[in-house]
Amino acid sequence: MSLASDAPAAGFVDADLAREAIALALPMIEAAVRRERVSGGGFLHIVVLDPTARPERVSFDQAVLLEHSVGERERWDADYAGFARAKARLSWTHGLDSHGLQTLRPHLLRPGDSLLWGGVCLDGIVVACSGAHPWYDEAFATAVAAALRALAKERHAAARAQDRLWLEADAGH
Repeated sequence: MSLASDAPAAGFVDADLAREAIALALPMIEAAVRRERVSGGGFLHIVVLDPTARPERVSFDQAVLLEHSVGERERWDADYAGFARAKARLSWTHGLDSHGLQTLRPHLLRPGDSLLWGGVCLDGIVVACSGAHPWYDEAFATAVAAALRALAKERHAAARAQDRLWLEADAGH
């Protein structure tokens, strides 16, 4: 199940591209979360943020491009969507992977911040996952972020192939 934001994205990345990036990584993710050692419950929640959204300009909710759940959400034993959103917020606010923030820079954490990790910030692309062990959450988030980066590069190459010199409002289409 995917939930897309109502907010329009700017640049080459939008909810459709985020959905495509998740689809590219989904075969690996779905196979992995079925393994007990990866995810005890067999589910995962993914949050993808708009890489052009900045914390000083928009709210976190406005920055969310897409959320996607893997597995049967009614079987969840915790709020994995809330956990994934909290991890994404940390990575977005600080521009860092949540593991690095938690282990190397805990002095940057503020009251109310999550102490969980599993979110990444890859070249400004923030993706977070929750539902598996944190090292797998991080791996799945990295896979989605890398796929999104590749898809954005593909859109950029298509624009340049059309001899476009400037990014237009409809860059993703």
